[in-house]
Amino acid sequence: MTTAHRNAAIWYAPDGYDPSAKGINGRRVAGESFLKGFFTHAQVDEFVCLTYGPTDQAGFAQVAKRHGVTKPLRAARLDKASGIAPVSTISFPGPNYAAECWRRAPFGGTAYAICGITHTTATKAVMQGIFDLRMAPQMPWDALICTSTSVRDSLTVQMDLTDAFMRYRFAGAPVPPRPLLPVIPLGVTVDDFAPDRAAGAALRARLGIGGQDIACAVIARLTPHEKFDPLPLYIALQAAAAQMPGRRLHLILCGLFRDDYGRRVFDAGAKGLMPDVGYHILDGADAGLRKATLSGADMFLFPIDNVQETFGLAPIEAMAAGLPVIVSDWDGMKDTVTPDVGFRIPTEAVKPDHVTHVGQRYLGGTDSYDQYLSQLSAMTAIDVPKLTEAVLALALNPDLRARMGAAGLARARRVYDWGRIIPVMQDLWAEQTAIRLAALAADHPAMNPGLLPVAPSPNLLFRAYPTAQFGGSTTRRFVAVALDGRPGIAETLKLRDYEATKRVFEAPERVLAIARLLDAAGPAGATAPELSASAGLNLRLVERVLMWLLKYDFARG
Repeated sequence: MTTAHRNAAIWYAPDGYDPSAKGINGRRVAGESFLKGFFTHAQVDEFVCLTYGPTDQAGFAQVAKRHGVTKPLRAARLDKASGIAPVSTISFPGPNYAAECWRRAPFGGTAYAICGITHTTATKAVMQGIFDLRMAPQMPWDALICTSTSVRDSLTVQMDLTDAFMRYRFAGAPVPPRPLLPVIPLGVTVDDFAPDRAAGAALRARLGIGGQDIACAVIARLTPHEKFDPLPLYIALQAAAAQMPGRRLHLILCGLFRDDYGRRVFDAGAKGLMPDVGYHILDGADAGLRKATLSGADMFLFPIDNVQETFGLAPIEAMAAGLPVIVSDWDGMKDTVTPDVGFRIPTEAVKPDHVTHVGQRYLGGTDSYDQYLSQLSAMTAIDVPKLTEAVLALALNPDLRARMGAAGLARARRVYDWGRIIPVMQDLWAEQTAIRLAALAADHPAMNPGLLPVAPSPNLLFRAYPTAQFGGSTTRRFVAVALDGRPGIAETLKLRDYEATKRVFEAPERVLAIARLLDAAGPAGATAPELSASAGLNLRLVERVLMWLLKYDFARG
């Protein structure tokens, strides 16, 4: 295997990697962290991005510069994706890459491999995307990284259902091989989370958290729909506080409220359910406050009860900061939080037939995503007594906190640092390359791009709309039309101002060049092939220009 075979072109757009510009959420935070880890640890000869154009290419280069990259950078455009060669895998920042399979189809299925990654998989868009992926020209050397064993199970369920439907729909026809579904966790740069003891002490002092008090931290989006219902946590903390005479328990919530409803649920719930617990809200958009929160806390809590979550990056960050963690026994935390680093609190959800109607209402648009998540959360329980016990165990035992915190830091460094994760990803890309190279290109031929069922040539799809279709004639002659004082071609192009749409049907200089040739042909005119030969331009290009000249009566034929 060459170094290029262990590399991947990064499908780059700011939405997948820039929380500062596009808004903080888990997907973008993870993408930003991945790029830093990739630039720091990847064993490659060059870094390649695949983008829509120069703006995103410049953004990728700026990120690389910020992380001290000195190796060569190269960009390829999405409409010419084969330009990533000799790199032969595309790293896509999400699970929905069916469109990329169709983009590859005109080059043949063996042209390159595609590797996606899961983030949230509960939305209609992602569920539809997984179905679309199975129906697209996805190849067995493509991969979809599952960040947890739980999310791999959920994807397997949906692919099982999709494949069963295909067999039913197509009378038992064999279904294509699935993509690889490796479990590779998200990573962190562990050293970024080293505690700042001075910042932590200053925060505790500002919040009135005494030396003997216990500070429990949560860093998350503060939304009861999409992250966690805070009320069970409040009940557990109030019960724990009652068993801690002489010291006070505090809850620090560092995050962002999405709306007034969420703030009201969090604030009113705290006032009503845990009056004896200190309640502190900090701005999660402030990196300094996030650092201070992890530096000043005694333990980290992450009581997720929501299918929006698939991995849980925040507990890894807390472990990297040397904190013991208490999490719900839920999705990715089942993999990440072991008994030596913290507590996993049992969860329970109703059986599928209890919530089938919830899925149907969401699918049909009767319920919003928030309503869908909220109903599922309402029927998911975290064991409140065990949550109380875990909080007390850590609150009353500083030695246990220290042991678990040290074990968490060691686990984060050993398992979840990008220095460990990036080589595993590179191993996957090499595996994809090996499978692809072993396939026969003739078994996966290139597809005519004009006949792709999801995006055929528009004028094939709409062929019945016009009276006739233009092009293909070798004998039809065209003549230039006298202007008789009306604006010429250049002025008409300016009046129409195609440039304002940032797309032109053809470069103005080519339009003018073909028009000049047509004018020079005089009353005898010229055919499209004759103009093509004279201009040294592709026949289809000439025909497109002639169609425009006919449209504005600069030519007739």
